[in-house]
Amino acid sequence: MNESDSERIAAIFEKNGMKPVFKMTEADLIIVNSCSVRQSAVDRIFGQIKNFLKIKKKNPNLKTILTGCVLPADKIKFRKYFDFIFDIKDLPEWPKILSKIAIRESIPDYLKIKPIYKSKFSAFVPISNGCDNFCTYCAVPYTRGRLTCRNHKQIIKEVKELIRKRYKEIWLLGQNVNNYHSPDNPEIDFAELLKMINNVPGDFWIRFTSPHPKDFSDKLIKAMAQCKKITPYLNLPAQSGDDEILRKMNRPYNIKQYKTLVAKIRKAFKQYRKGLEKEISLSTDIIVGFPSETEKQFQNSVKLFKDIKFDMAYIAEFSPRPNTAAAKMKDNVSKKEKEKRKKILNDILRESAINNNQKYINKEVDILVEEKTKGSLFGKTRSSKTVRLDGPEKLIGKIVKVKIINVSPWGLNGVLI
Repeated sequence: MNESDSERIAAIFEKNGMKPVFKMTEADLIIVNSCSVRQSAVDRIFGQIKNFLKIKKKNPNLKTILTGCVLPADKIKFRKYFDFIFDIKDLPEWPKILSKIAIRESIPDYLKIKPIYKSKFSAFVPISNGCDNFCTYCAVPYTRGRLTCRNHKQIIKEVKELIRKRYKEIWLLGQNVNNYHSPDNPEIDFAELLKMINNVPGDFWIRFTSPHPKDFSDKLIKAMAQCKKITPYLNLPAQSGDDEILRKMNRPYNIKQYKTLVAKIRKAFKQYRKGLEKEISLSTDIIVGFPSETEKQFQNSVKLFKDIKFDMAYIAEFSPRPNTAAAKMKDNVSKKEKEKRKKILNDILRESAINNNQKYINKEVDILVEEKTKGSLFGKTRSSKTVRLDGPEKLIGKIVKVKIINVSPWGLNGVLI
């Protein structure tokens, strides 16, 4: 979502006569688009401040802006270092405040700003912003506000424009993407929106992030499995494998319900898909060392990993975020213990990931080529597996067919067909 926001920020400034520079020392305006999800991200901003001050000595006219997900407590700390701290939702109002630096035009709605897409083949399309869930560890409701949804007509229009420009991958974004309801027609929920986008003519893939298990209806599962442009990949955040920790996180489901949901999703893909796509690729988000998490409770997360056999997981050590409910809890799991628990889950994940990847050996798959690095092309399968192959740079942005010759836990190696 930060990357998507940056594309809209770039659009409003370039439309008003400014252009990007590739060295910070040459800038008249520096915009930091921040994330408050982890303390480490906030610390990186503090690490840059000394560079801003050095540039200001040489260029007294330099202006600095902090935006994105900024907690109220962090705003107070950063106030003396930045000229402006702006809420991303107020992006249309920035020109009025910054009129002295050549900003001429205002746009009424932040999500109506036509972005300057960073990629020419893969696009982020926000469908909602903010969240109403108030998970006790999460800063999003305090930085982005309550859930607001885009008009479905705006979303479909943006997607159609992208497909006309031959984009190959559409990422639908929201902090709670599957709680989407069109403000103009509440009957158009996330499942209906997926069907509408799937019906847009063209050869493209649909992905989305980030869903909440509590909002995964049977209707949505069926739509996902039946809509062939939706890729067989899902990130389904569990956050913990222990029911008591989930309760303390304010996650309104238990592990039995989570496993039942996974089983339903896997069954639907087996019913409606063919070939490799019968096996949907699953990833999750997990927090280790949540306040009061005992060794026994952590072992329930270990069991979850062994039972589900995830393809990928984003494992984070708990870090308290100011203003959240969890920040008031005693952070009583040591840093060393958090690192140990993270390694244990990573080791289980490594084993399940390589076992899951074995089914790709000697199979032909479509991949969207994304980049060339160190002489090799890299791309993603529809199931979001990273593939390395040899080939010309002109294939970047194209969907090509590849035969997989060997695999590792975190990727596949293939040859062009």
